Amino acid sequence: MTQSDDLHISEDRREALRYALAIGSGAALSAAIATTPASAEDAADNTLDRVRAAKVLRIAVLPGELPYFNKDLASGTWSGMCIEMANDIAKLLDVKLEYTESTYGNSILDLQANKIDVGFALNPTPQRALVVDFCGAVFHHPFGAMLKKGMEAKTWADINKPEVKIAVDVGSANEAVARRFAPNATIKSLKSRDEVMLEMSSGRVDCVVNALVLGLTAIAKNPNLGTYKILQTPPVAIPSSMAMRREGDKRWRDFLSVWVDYNRGIGQMREWFVKGLALSNVKAEDVPVELNI
Repeated sequence: MTQSDDLHISEDRREALRYALAIGSGAALSAAIATTPASAEDAADNTLDRVRAAKVLRIAVLPGELPYFNKDLASGTWSGMCIEMANDIAKLLDVKLEYTESTYGNSILDLQANKIDVGFALNPTPQRALVVDFCGAVFHHPFGAMLKKGMEAKTWADINKPEVKIAVDVGSANEAVARRFAPNATIKSLKSRDEVMLEMSSGRVDCVVNALVLGLTAIAKNPNLGTYKILQTPPVAIPSSMAMRREGDKRWRDFLSVWVDYNRGIGQMREWFVKGLALSNVKAEDVPVELNI
């Protein structure tokens, strides 16, 4: 756990959260739905009591998934937005963190197998909600476009034109969003994100439709790509949340829900998010004010 000043929890914040405690990917996912362990729901104990008794909070960590997770290969130290979040929860509960390296898809399976107590940075899809619980949105991850230099766009209508060439990675949420909100544009679906960025840097397309994090980090690596804009009318955003095992006793889920709402309300979530982006050299002033976090 880090010792930075921003992790210190004020006494009033401790009291508010202690009160909260008192009140109480395809094939793998399909297999998980079909084989949900009965013990996860029927266990006599519950996650909150187990974490506090064992003095350990087990979390999934995802290598290379900035701004949420980053591992220093030399020291083995983890950082990123979700590590900051986990450190804060652990400090509040007076427990240590235990890491299990995983992936977005496997985090759901890790929860069901009782390998971890919480999964971070997960999209609460209807399919996932069949097998695990979510605590509500940590934030809504907005979509927009990386625009070539000199190009202006504020709404989806601004890029929804046949003369506008858009690059996306095939089969991704980026492609789905582009085809839904800019169907009249000339859309080029490429095999990988690297190919998409090459198409953009070579000037063969006018813009790239993608989520905020992908756009900001790509431009931080190569400012010549252009600028990133969150597009409106309508605003498009997918929630990012925290997942936990489904249990009859909902105190763990409810505690995390209160914790999320509280930290969003005092602006702490945005601070952790911006700090995580800084690991990819994204400057705080480059994070759009429209980001609701």
